[in-house]
Amino acid sequence: MVDESRAGGARAMDQNQMTQWRVGILHHPRKPQSQTLAEEMAAVIHAHGGEAWLASAWDEASVLSHLPGANLMITLGGDGTVLRAARMGARYGVPILGVKMGRLSFLAEILPDDWRDPLVRILDGQFWLEEHMMLDVTVHHRTEERPHQHHYEALNDVVVSRGRLARIIRVPTYVDGVYLTTYAADGVIVATATGSTGYALACGGPILPPELRNILLIPIAPHLSLDRPIVLAQGATVKLDVESDHETILTIDGQFRVDLSNRDRVEVTSSSHVARFVRLRDRNYFYKELMDRLRWQL
Repeated sequence: MVDESRAGGARAMDQNQMTQWRVGILHHPRKPQSQTLAEEMAAVIHAHGGEAWLASAWDEASVLSHLPGANLMITLGGDGTVLRAARMGARYGVPILGVKMGRLSFLAEILPDDWRDPLVRILDGQFWLEEHMMLDVTVHHRTEERPHQHHYEALNDVVVSRGRLARIIRVPTYVDGVYLTTYAADGVIVATATGSTGYALACGGPILPPELRNILLIPIAPHLSLDRPIVLAQGATVKLDVESDHETILTIDGQFRVDLSNRDRVEVTSSSHVARFVRLRDRNYFYKELMDRLRWQL
């Protein structure tokens, strides 16, 4: 049965949902073997009395049309596939089960050559749910004749950075409405605990356990400005202003790009949605998994 010692996980799926599985299986369009595996998994789910539908992880319209009423999504790919699914599933509270078909896959739970028994255990309710904070991102375009906004959600990180020219940008930064500093750097990363093992780690940020709800603020190659990462409290709001006379871009989870102009503002805070992941491993898995994945353990 679902471990009810985690309040969030216990609330996420009731007993009726546990016996009526409606599962989306998202395959990678550039990995033909993932569609074959998706069909095999669907057969197992059907044999256990559940329903399953298949879709490309890149076909957002198709996935979203199936999500109401679903209670599990299985992703076949790397962390990029999981990120796509998590952003979509979070809107409906649908948890994710990642199957590792990428190189690193911090977020995946099972392997493509050993999936049958783990999947049956999950269908029998023997799992727990891990909740990850997400980011709410609003882009204020303020230099055009008609200022407007764009809105996004991110699971890993939000990055304001220079474009193709090797020239620093200046980013006046505010936390909870109070001026913090002006970064002179290649860019600034705002990351979740989930994203702390990604680009943020490469730029010298700290590693956080995935269920922490802190926000990380990390400069990229700072020049004569604040060069230390900062860990912000849950619920903090970060505002990044753009001061640049050359190309500046915003990337969300490394998958969306937004062109920015001088005086534009990017506002980031915690999202009202959370990403939920199905886990079979022990609750203290994270640190050993971290050492294994990064090959830091002798």
